[in-house]
Amino acid sequence: MKRRILLGANAAVLSSMALFVSQSTAQQSSIRVRVNRWIGVQQVFGDVSYTAQNSVRPARVGDRLQNPGDSITTGKSASAALLVDTGIGTINVLEKTKLLLRELTKTPNDGHITRLDVVQGQVRLKLRRFTNRESQLELRTPAGLSSVRGTEFGVSVQPSGKTAVATLEGAVATAAQGVEVSVPAGFQNFTIPGEAPTNPVPLRDDPRLEYRFDKILADGGIRNVRLMGRVDPVNSVTVDGQPEPVDRNGFFRVLYLAPSFLKIKVVVTTPLGKTQTYELALQ
Repeated sequence: MKRRILLGANAAVLSSMALFVSQSTAQQSSIRVRVNRWIGVQQVFGDVSYTAQNSVRPARVGDRLQNPGDSITTGKSASAALLVDTGIGTINVLEKTKLLLRELTKTPNDGHITRLDVVQGQVRLKLRRFTNRESQLELRTPAGLSSVRGTEFGVSVQPSGKTAVATLEGAVATAAQGVEVSVPAGFQNFTIPGEAPTNPVPLRDDPRLEYRFDKILADGGIRNVRLMGRVDPVNSVTVDGQPEPVDRNGFFRVLYLAPSFLKIKVVVTTPLGKTQTYELALQ
């Protein structure tokens, strides 16, 4: 039986935030009005949990996120499609993701404010352009806040809290540590908690994997095998079903006690949801 030795720290907290704001977002009034608003569940695939008022049960089509703290959590190979009550667009919640409602309000001028937390995992949004200048939809992650007024983009939150953004239409501006960087259509970037966002690069949506196995002789003559992999730095990686942190250069590492035969399953996912599975073997 193979054993894994975890490398690196996978700690991330929401308080270590950068700030993401759209280029078109203006200063908003601090006045908010609670109204009967909701985010509805349109489709459910696989193991999806619905939490409302501290009660958890399997999600069903027609469920609504209405109060702060309501959430949707997807399991392995599961997903859910959500619709914002205003009809501005859809939110696709991919596998192993937790999406939590933070605020649903209106401004005095009938602007709709929608604020969500992506605690872990990956979402993809397709939103029409808002007609009211005060309307806003925000997504908060461990690395920052994404605020848009009409665009199509993907957000991926890795175990370390590193957050990647890939924009298909419109524009998303990323800001942290006093630095603001725009991510227009056809570009991608990422932000590491506590650091400024990276400069945008052309969108690749590329799940390719480069890898090698290194044999290591540890103290006491114990033989280990290290999987050294490299992907696009914005991509997420799971190894044998466990999320692995990907560093700023796209590298990840997993150490095993060397068995006579080693077989590993690696799944690479882009921020837009393109996935490729690799079956690696060492004999």
